Amino acid sequence: MTYVNQSAQTSPLAGESAEHVDWAQPLRHVGRRVTKQRLCVLEAARRHPHATAEEIHRETLTELPQFSLQSAYVVLNDLVDSGLLRRIDLPGHPARFETEIADNHHHAVCISCGRVEDVACAVGHAPCLTPPDGLKMNILVADVLFRGICAECAARGNNTHSEKPQHEGDSDDY
Repeated sequence: MTYVNQSAQTSPLAGESAEHVDWAQPLRHVGRRVTKQRLCVLEAARRHPHATAEEIHRETLTELPQFSLQSAYVVLNDLVDSGLLRRIDLPGHPARFETEIADNHHHAVCISCGRVEDVACAVGHAPCLTPPDGLKMNILVADVLFRGICAECAARGNNTHSEKPQHEGDSDDY
């Protein structure tokens, strides 16, 4: 399994330093006004890949102390709709967000602590999996989710999972 180095992730802006991204141009490119709220949310999501809405909201409060959690959700959903953020829906976990939108990668989640890591495309190029013949649909994306125990949890001997079955009758076995 090939893991994507999170510290080497690229933003949608080629050539930007890891220290700062100028989000004004991408916002204008997708027809959005450049607001302090959008800039703060994008920067928080870039600095903290796979953060939840609540985590991103907390990060913005130093610059925007009056910024409400509801407003953060509105901005996050707008940025997802505009294509500047990717929403990651993991079973049993709150939605997470990332600015890594330029590639086709998947995710691995630790079933003990909830840590999320990027995983390079499983097979070849997008959508990484081949649908069955006869499917009357043009597949654009295949979301692959790997579940396991991260190295830190394994080192602590925490090999149990905290996820709950999604539906009655679902198995806890992985």
